Amino acid sequence: MPRIENDIKLDFKDVLLRPKRSTLKSRSEVDLMRTFIFRNSKQSYTGIPVIAANMDTVGTFEMACSLQKFSLFTAIHKHYSVEEWKQFAKTNPQCIEHVAASSGTGQGDFERLSEILEAVPNIRYICLDVANGYSEHFVQYVKDVRAKFPSHTIMAGNVVTGEMVEELILSGADIIKVGIGPGSVCTTRKKTGVGYPQLSAVIECADAAHGLNGHIISDGGCTCPGDVAKAFGAGADFVMLGGMLAGHTQSGGETIEKDGKKFKLFYGMSSETAMKRHAGGVADYRASEGKTVQVPFKGDVEETTKDILGGLRSTCTYVGASKLKELSRRTTFIRVTQQLNTVFGEGSQQ
Repeated sequence: MPRIENDIKLDFKDVLLRPKRSTLKSRSEVDLMRTFIFRNSKQSYTGIPVIAANMDTVGTFEMACSLQKFSLFTAIHKHYSVEEWKQFAKTNPQCIEHVAASSGTGQGDFERLSEILEAVPNIRYICLDVANGYSEHFVQYVKDVRAKFPSHTIMAGNVVTGEMVEELILSGADIIKVGIGPGSVCTTRKKTGVGYPQLSAVIECADAAHGLNGHIISDGGCTCPGDVAKAFGAGADFVMLGGMLAGHTQSGGETIEKDGKKFKLFYGMSSETAMKRHAGGVADYRASEGKTVQVPFKGDVEETTKDILGGLRSTCTYVGASKLKELSRRTTFIRVTQQLNTVFGEGSQQ
């Protein structure tokens, strides 16, 4: 029998953070660095836990080089060759501790991942990414990768419920990617009717992961720096960004000129564009679950990075958190029906 869950589930747009008294004099006093020790790999991480998504229009080597300067992380997309990885590692050794090698669960993915990790042994992170992290096949794949790479830190997903977070952690994953359908170029909810409001997913999945000394990534749904802050406030250990990092010099994707203005292509990894590029087209048995958009060219990602980190520091001063680590402990969300005054349009708010 179908059933309806009557508990209210919320998205980032449904809440604001309540300000609280603060002893901080300036945003400059806020420490955004985090240090984690991972449950299964026993490895440690230190950095600002914002991750560029493993999409081939975002998770590029160029993006990794730029974000590394700010101690941010990049999940490199899975379509680089072993030779390209070797060249990147040789010319940018300082970036290697801030990147993950990505893999799906398809034929050849395990072999390609193994070749990359053997060719560049300093890579410490693996990102296992599928659209549907609920399959038994994916759980077994996580176990297989853990068995072969016992000391690598494994990110795995995507899921949106606590019991699956627990299963993946117990199967060998260290950091669980949380989010089904909230991405700006994801059409899963439209095509399948499946999904979960992202704020509630993060709150529930963080609770499940932290009970097992695991960690989570909030993956998708951020449209502005305030959403990044809400994800951290909800308990996310890391926040993964796609659309917010698209359209930059360091982003992948074709550059297009229209009426004297520059645009860059940005597309979901389950879109027809991505499948034509990497798999020869959309298979007969499936539907495209991503869209392709033209993002206005934004220039160097450095300015966007500063904007995101500046907003996050400001959030911390509003709620009295001197460290990012303290943000979730000082967060009270209030439900709202409107976030912005849009009398002059959305763009005027930025």
